[in-house]
Amino acid sequence: MPLISYLTTVRFGFGVLKELPDDLSALGIKRPLIVTDKGIVAAGLLDRLFAALPGDNRRLVFDDVPTNPTEEAALAALDLYRGEACDGLVALGGGSAIDLAKAVALLATHPEPLSQYAMIEGGVARIRAEVAPLIAIPTTSGTGSEVGRGSVMNLKDGRKLGIISPHLIPKRAICDPELTLGLPPLLTAATGMDALSHCIESFLTPTYNPPAEGIALDGARRIVRHLERAVQNGADREARQELMAGAMEGGMTFQKGLGAVHGLSHALGSLKEPRLHHGMLNAVLLPPVLRFNAGHVGDKYERLALAMGLSPDTDLAAFIEDLNARIGLPKSLKDMGVPASAIPEMAQKAARDHCTATNPRPIGAEDYARLMRDSIGSG
Repeated sequence: MPLISYLTTVRFGFGVLKELPDDLSALGIKRPLIVTDKGIVAAGLLDRLFAALPGDNRRLVFDDVPTNPTEEAALAALDLYRGEACDGLVALGGGSAIDLAKAVALLATHPEPLSQYAMIEGGVARIRAEVAPLIAIPTTSGTGSEVGRGSVMNLKDGRKLGIISPHLIPKRAICDPELTLGLPPLLTAATGMDALSHCIESFLTPTYNPPAEGIALDGARRIVRHLERAVQNGADREARQELMAGAMEGGMTFQKGLGAVHGLSHALGSLKEPRLHHGMLNAVLLPPVLRFNAGHVGDKYERLALAMGLSPDTDLAAFIEDLNARIGLPKSLKDMGVPASAIPEMAQKAARDHCTATNPRPIGAEDYARLMRDSIGSG
């Protein structure tokens, strides 16, 4: 299989999981800690990784990754990493497992607390190159965290913050679409819309980065053309491959920044109840944010539409709403169970999120509150 070298080194294709030993050897990892979740274990994917692993590393597993990764879970994994004298990590799962593994890789070589490394706390400069080596193996086509520089974590103080550094990009990524063939339709839909939101938001940010914009357009094209096929037929190999490629491209392009969709979804992801899926939040929030940003992005809506095979005068917000409905995702925050009582705190958190600064139209707490009130139906 050919290697892709952009930001990091990626093995991409059906069956490349078996090449994991080559990456372990290249990074000098002899005793990896595998970071995953119990759903991955139950689905049999951990056993498939075991079959590719050399040596006697099977017992070095942390499988308590929560849906939204937490600092507490990262510290528990760190204790295991140190107690077992591990020398690297392998993350197997969706964005939660990969983001948590990044936090462990950071804390393995940097002092606590984790909060000091958050971007909004000036943490980028505090992260040195010597983080523990990490190999990321995505089992969903969503976050793109396998090639991304960020880890979004729920901290002990209740904030959900981004820890951002090029040093956090996994040293290797293994993107094997075969691992996604059993993904249920709803999770396929939610993770696919997560990837699409990365491509769209990154493309729309005002940051000047032409290569990232080209990658974003190509990723959006692949996802829009194949997402419904993968939802309808999870065994569609071409659709699974193209979705994983689009998700990877989404992770590559958000080096350019994100926007208000993620500013608000990060905030809402910090809620203890209800526990909200990040990709589903992005799907629900994308249409209202597209309407909010209209008139502030030049000709980019037209260029996006053309890249996705649509007429240049397509109403993108309406198109995304229709796509969400066709693939079985909720329409509003009300449908997701978000209470109106959460609006004031979530609006303030969103306004302070690192993604808010790169939204194409300036947005503050009251704007976020209005978006949530419209979506919850609280007037």
